[in-house]
Order: sequence, then structure tokens, then C-alpha cells
Amino acid sequence: MGGLSESTGTAWEHLRRLPVWVPPALLTLAVTVTGLGSAQLWRDELATWSAATRSPGDLARLAGTIDAATGPYYLLMHVWVAVFGDSTIALRAPAALAMTVTAGLLAVLGARLVDRRAGLLAGLLFAVLPSTSRYGQEARPYALATALAVLATLLLVTALRRPGWARWAGYAAAVAALGLTHLIALTLLAAHALVVLVTWWRGPAAAGIASPVAVTRPGHDTTPGDGSAGRDRRVWRWVVAVVPAALLVGPLLLKARAQQSRQLNWVGLARPDDLSALPGGVAQSSVVGGLLVGVAALGAARLGRRALLPVSAMLLPVLLLFAAGTVVPLWVPRYLVFVVPFACLLAGAALAAVPVPAALVVVVLTGLLGLPDQAALRRTHEWPRSAPVDYAGAAHVIGAGQRPGDAVVYSPRHSWLFLDLGIEYHLGDPPRDVLVTEDEVRRGDLWAAECPQPAQCLAGTSRVWLVVAGRRAEPLADVPGAKGDALRADFTVAQVWQRPGLTVALLTSRPGR
Repeated sequence: MGGLSESTGTAWEHLRRLPVWVPPALLTLAVTVTGLGSAQLWRDELATWSAATRSPGDLARLAGTIDAATGPYYLLMHVWVAVFGDSTIALRAPAALAMTVTAGLLAVLGARLVDRRAGLLAGLLFAVLPSTSRYGQEARPYALATALAVLATLLLVTALRRPGWARWAGYAAAVAALGLTHLIALTLLAAHALVVLVTWWRGPAAAGIASPVAVTRPGHDTTPGDGSAGRDRRVWRWVVAVVPAALLVGPLLLKARAQQSRQLNWVGLARPDDLSALPGGVAQSSVVGGLLVGVAALGAARLGRRALLPVSAMLLPVLLLFAAGTVVPLWVPRYLVFVVPFACLLAGAALAAVPVPAALVVVVLTGLLGLPDQAALRRTHEWPRSAPVDYAGAAHVIGAGQRPGDAVVYSPRHSWLFLDLGIEYHLGDPPRDVLVTEDEVRRGDLWAAECPQPAQCLAGTSRVWLVVAGRRAEPLADVPGAKGDALRADFTVAQVWQRPGLTVALLTSRPGR
């Protein structure tokens, strides 16, 4: 046991010699790139692929129709894909890099607000969370928003401690980028506003952001420029700093609000029990989420007034989104993943109060408790994890049996499963989508328009590959409406293949048709 403690102490000494951000960043990078391409692109990532492979003009039309809130991210991914391609790993690499940056920034923020040990432990804890892997392996904007949330908070602390227009300009840029990346993440500004107001009212020490090495005496704070005039300047500079974000994000917010009925038609109103499920939702593990909240609470108690910033950054966005979600369908746990680093910062502060071996044991235990979820999310990003959708398997079936002149039909067409996008991504050159009258790119949408008279559009086709959502024993019988009537009238089922979440059937024309 003594040997273990000695080796742990030696390892800790090696870590202390490195810049505080290096170990968490390297660990996060190692974790997120492990199995980066293992899980198939899931439905939301297919939407990213579809958008990112369009021209800027087509992206503008898409933003005007349904997905304005994600438009800036899609434009960024368009540039990325143009350089690095659209493989699964290429699409997800920006998220892995963003989570790596988040871990490093979190360690620096923890060192600034508490001490080096707290920052280092916070970053290491963040690295092993299932949510860090989940959103660090997803071609969606949540990882980037998380990085920008921590960056903006770090720049706010820097600007409040050492006011200067250059520092406030950096903060303004980070906040604007945060809003353009993820509108919901701007709820973080409520926490920033609270800290700025407390700084104005009582000084940086009362807000918990005074430099740990500052020399103070009762009733005074020696932070430069901290007289009443200096505190007033902080408030006004913060207000000026958020103006660019308001100007940039305001029109985007109005457009997104008008699209809400289409974009979030699957979301219900928030209920009180949604709050109790949130830790497990954002951590991607109920056990790990509960442990993180418990340790974070201990850290908040230990920090006292120094906990103001991380506690408010963790709680206020949650409460604001929940309050809005009780009136408007907005409550989606993954929208709040950007608060997780602040919970880790509080947990790091708690772990910094115990001996190093014990603190590292908690970090390792957290990682071990999350291993089942880590393994599951590398199999599929669908939820529940026991219900994957095997787009690649269905595409392989079609590709292996496809002949010239074949057609493909999807049921349902207008669903969030994006059956057509999944087959197109994995097959590359799929059969002719015979019922399409206007594809999703020309429509400026995520879905194509289908022929109102399916029987006429199917005329002259002798073989149809039918792709149906779910496992169907009789897929042709399960196609509803005029599309189903036309298929059943003119085609019979030659063969059926069932893949997880999907059914593929080869239909051949009836004799004498």
C-alpha cells in the first residue's frame, strides 16, 4: 500500500511539472479518438452531413426553411468537409478537438478560480465522463458550444480581474461565437451577468474571482482599478461586450423561433421529474451523473463565495431552460451539456481538499462506473442504446443486389430517421429515388418532396428496393397511403432482409403489369 502511495505521489509530481492544461487535454483527446468512427452516423449527424455537403447558397435556403439555429455550424462544417472529407471520422473530428480544448480550458479556469490541483482534477474528471465521449464523437455543435462556454467564462474572469479593452474584445468574440454555435448556451450569460453585478456591488473578492495572490484587507480589494469608478467600468464594458452577440444572434433567434414548430415538433413541455433525470441525461450515465452532482455539491460548500461563478454557470442555464420549457417545447437535456464542465470544476475543488491518491481514485472510479455507457455509445448513438438503426447494413443489402434500372422507395419519407440520407451516405450511388419530384437541396429542406401520384411515378419500374423503418415481417403491407396502395397494386415481395431498426424488401413487378 505504501508503494502504491509512493508511486502515485511520484506520478503527481510529474503532472505538476507540466502546464495545468496538458494532462486533461491529452487524456480527453485519447478518450475521444478511441472508437471515434465505431458507431454509425445517427440521424442528427446525417442532417449535418446533408447540410455540410451543400453549397453556401443552398445552406442559406436551408436556414431560411427549417434549421436557422444550426446554420452557422453547418457553414463551418461545410468548410471542414471541403478540406478533410466526409468520412465518419472526419465529420466527428471537430467535436473531439473541441472537447480536448474544453478540458484544457477547464483546467486553466479551475486554477484561476481555486488552485492548480482543483483545475487539474476538474479537467481529468471531465475527460473520463461518458458525456465527453458522447458529444466529443458526434458531428453536432454541442462540443464546440461547450468549449466556447468555458472559454467565454475564462475570458470573463480575466477581464474582470485585469480590465482592458483587448480582454473585453476577446470575451465579446467568444460570446458571439457561442451564440452563433448554440443559441441555448447563451443562457450562460445569466451567470456572467450575476458575477458582473456582484463584482460591481461588492468587488471581485465578493464574486469569488479575485486573484488568489491579491493582498487584501477588510473592506478593500487591491485588484487594479477596483474603486467605484473601476467597478462601474466593468459593468459598462460587459454590457458593450455582449452587444455584438445580441446584434448577430438576434435575427437568428427570431428566425429560429419561427421555425420551432417544425424543428422541435417531437419535444414535449418540461415536467418537474425532468430535472431529476437531468444529471444522468447530460452525463450520459445515471450513476456517473449522480456521483458528479454529489461531489460538486461538496465542492460548492468548500468554496463558499468562490463558488458563485461555477454554481451559477451550472444552475442558471438549467433553471432558465426549464422555466421556458414549461411554456414552450424546448427541454432537451443535450442542449445543456455545456454546463457539465462547471460541475466538474466544483467537483475538482472538492477533490483538491483530499490527499492526491484519494482524489485520483475518485477520478478512476468515475471512469470505471462509466465504462458500460462508454462501450454502448461506441456501438450506437441512438437512444435507447438497445435500439440501433443499421443504415450501413441496409445499404450493404441494396448495394450487393442492385441492378441497373432499379429504384428505391422509403417509408416513411418525412421522418427524423432520415432513411434516404442514411442509405445515400453509406451507398454512395443508390438506386434512383423514383418518387422524388424535388430533392431536399433544391427545396432548401432536410426532406425531399414526393410524387403526389405514386402509381404514375412508379410506371415502367420493374424492381424496387423498399426501405421501411423498424423490423417488419410484411414491410409492403405496412406502407401507408397512396404510396402503399400503388406498391401493393403493381409489385410483390421477392425477398426481405431485416437489419437493426430497418427492414429492406426487394419488390418485383407483378406478371402482366
